[in-house]
Amino acid sequence: MVSEAWALGLGRLRSSSAKLPCRCAFAVDGGGPRPRGGKGQYGQEGMASSPENNASLSIQTVTRSESFQAKKSQHAEEEIFYMNCRAAYLTVFKSSLENIKSKEQLSLVLQQAGRNPSQKTVNKYWTSQTTTLNFDDFCTILKKEKPATKPELLKAFGKIDRDNTGYISHDELYKILTTRGEKMTRDEVSTITKQADFNCSGKLDYNKFCDLYMATSEQCCKTAREKLEVDSRLRQQQFGSQVETSSEGIAVSKPSPRVLRKTDHKLASTKGDSRTPSRPSSAQSCKASTSTTVSMGASSNRNTKLIEPDTKEWQCAQSKGCFYLEEDGEIISHKYKLHLPQRSTVCITIKPLNVRQVEGKSCHWLSVDTALYILKENETQENLQLVSFTEQQNKEMSGWKGELGSGIYWLLPFTTGCRLKKVKTQITGEAKLVYRGEDGELALTKEFRAALLDIFETIDLDGNGLLSLEEYNFFELRTSGENCDEEAWAVCKENFDMKKNELTRQGFMDLNLMEANDREGDPSDLWVTLLSLGYNKALEMTEACPFVIDIYAEKCKPRIKAIYLEAGSWQLNRAICKSVVNKGEAKVMDGCENIIIYTYKAGRRITSVIENKSENKVIIHVNNEQSKNCLSNRGLTVFAVEVAPKSMMVSQHVMPLNEREEWLYNCVHSLLR
Repeated sequence: MVSEAWALGLGRLRSSSAKLPCRCAFAVDGGGPRPRGGKGQYGQEGMASSPENNASLSIQTVTRSESFQAKKSQHAEEEIFYMNCRAAYLTVFKSSLENIKSKEQLSLVLQQAGRNPSQKTVNKYWTSQTTTLNFDDFCTILKKEKPATKPELLKAFGKIDRDNTGYISHDELYKILTTRGEKMTRDEVSTITKQADFNCSGKLDYNKFCDLYMATSEQCCKTAREKLEVDSRLRQQQFGSQVETSSEGIAVSKPSPRVLRKTDHKLASTKGDSRTPSRPSSAQSCKASTSTTVSMGASSNRNTKLIEPDTKEWQCAQSKGCFYLEEDGEIISHKYKLHLPQRSTVCITIKPLNVRQVEGKSCHWLSVDTALYILKENETQENLQLVSFTEQQNKEMSGWKGELGSGIYWLLPFTTGCRLKKVKTQITGEAKLVYRGEDGELALTKEFRAALLDIFETIDLDGNGLLSLEEYNFFELRTSGENCDEEAWAVCKENFDMKKNELTRQGFMDLNLMEANDREGDPSDLWVTLLSLGYNKALEMTEACPFVIDIYAEKCKPRIKAIYLEAGSWQLNRAICKSVVNKGEAKVMDGCENIIIYTYKAGRRITSVIENKSENKVIIHVNNEQSKNCLSNRGLTVFAVEVAPKSMMVSQHVMPLNEREEWLYNCVHSLLR
C-alpha cells in the first residue's frame, strides 16, 4: 500500500471558501461567496367525487408509493454507509465499544475509511476538551468529511499548474508542501516524488497521482469490508449508528448524532452522556432486562382530540418558526418567550405550516411530528420548571389547554427526528434560478420566485407580511451566520422597498436579485441560501419543517416572541425526560432495581426514557427486532446507550413507518455486564 505521506499532502492543496457579511452589506461592500447556514444563538375541505378527483386520488396514491420506495432506497444507502463505517472502525479496534483515545488513532481510522485528514481536520474534532470519541462520533465525522473526488483533486493541482500541462515539477512541489499551510518535511515530500507510478524526469504526473490515490482509497475500504464479511464474529456485531433491517424487511435510518463539543461539556458531565456507543458482539452479556410491548392501530395516532377555544371570545397571539436539519443530522429551531399579564385559561397549539403547495411538488414537512414544551421562568433562565407539553392531537396539530398564572414562560418546539432526517432523492436536473431577458437584464425565474415567496412566508414570524430587522436577522443567521446591523439595515431601506422600517415581499425579491447581479448571474450564493433553508436542487423543501404556534387566552392578551435559533438545549432534554417519567409507564429492570425504563405513548409517537439511580455508569442494550412497522429516531433496531450515574436520558422515539397500517412497538432493554 502507498505510504500515507503523499496522501496527507493533498490536504495542503485543497481549497477553502471565505465567509463574508450579510446581504444588506452587499449594497455597500459588494458580493462574494456565502457560507452555508451558520450555527449559533440569536439574542381541504372535502369535495364530491368526480373523475378529476378520482384521477387526483390515483396520482396521490402513486406519489405515496413512490415516496415509500424512495424511503426504502434511502435506508439501503445509509445501511451501506454504516457498514463501511463499521468495516473501517474494526480495522483499528477490536470492538465497537472501544473508544478512540488519541489524535493519532482518529487520523488512522479516518484513513481506513478512505478520508484524507489534515492536522487541521483532526484538530477540529479533537479539541482540548476531548478525551475520547466513540463509534457514533466517528460516523458523524465521516458524514461531514466527504472523501475527495478526482475532479476536486485535479482542480487543486490545476491552481499550481497554471499552464495546464498536466505536470508539476518536483522543485515546485517541494516549495509548496514544505513552506505553505501545514508544512511537510523534505523526507515526506520525497516519499511522493520517488513513486515511479506517477513521477518521471523530475515532474509529477498529477493525473496519474490522482488515479492512484482514488484507487488506493477504494482498495483500503474494500479490504476492510472483505475482512468484515470473512470474519463471522465481526459480522454479527451491531453498531451504534448502523442501519438495521427490521423484521418487516424495511430498513430504518438515523440522522447522525453530533460530535461532543466544548459547549456540550457541562451537559455531558451533569446530564449523562446521550451519545450512542455500539452494541457488543453478543447479547449473551446481558444480565438483567425488561420488555415493553405497545400495539397501535392504524388510526391510533388521530384519536386524541384537542378541544379548541372559542376564537371569537378569546384573545390570540401567533408566531411562526422552523425546524432546520443540519449536515450532521442535528435539528435546530426557533425558541420563544410567552408573556401572560394575568392568570388565565390558555390553549397552546403547534402544527406544520401549510405554505403554498406547487402541483407536482411533494410536501414532506407536513408529515413531520411537532410538539411544544412549556416551561415556567423563575429567578433565572437556567431555572426553568416544566409545566406541560402539547400531548393532545387533532390531525397534524398538537396542543395543550389549561390554566397558567401570570409571568414569563418558555415555549420549546420539538420534533423527534423520525421524519425530519437526511433524504437522498433522485434529482433529474438542477432548477434554474435566474435568466436574462430580451433586454439583457437578469431576472428571477418563476420557480425561484415561488420558492422565495414560501421562504418569506416562513421567516415572517409575526405574519404581518413584512420583515422586521429581528426577523431578517434570524434569516441571515441561518443562511450566512452573520447579523445585519442598524447601519446596514438603513442602507437596505434606501435601496429596497420598505414599509414602517420593515422589508416588503418585493424588497426581499429585489434583495435576492441584487445578489444574483453582484455575481453576474452566477447562482452559487443563491443555492447556498436555498440549501441552508432545507431546499434541494429541485427547489423542494426536504430538510426543514416550518411550523406555526397559536396561543389563545381567555382573560388577557398573550404575547409571544422568538428569542433564539439554536439546537435543542439541555432544558428541552430534561423536559422530555420529566414528561415521560410523569406520564409514562415505569418498569424496574428485572434483576436490577436501580434501572427504570419509562415508556410513554403520546399521539402518534412512543418515547422511552432510561433512569439510572446507581452510583456507576451503565450500558443498556436496546433491541427493537420484534417491533413491526416502526421507525426509530436512532435509525436502527439494535443499539446500546451509556447512561451516567444518577441521571436519566431518552432511549428512543418511535413512530409508525406507514401510518395507514397497524404498528407494534416491542422493545427489550437489557443491562450489559
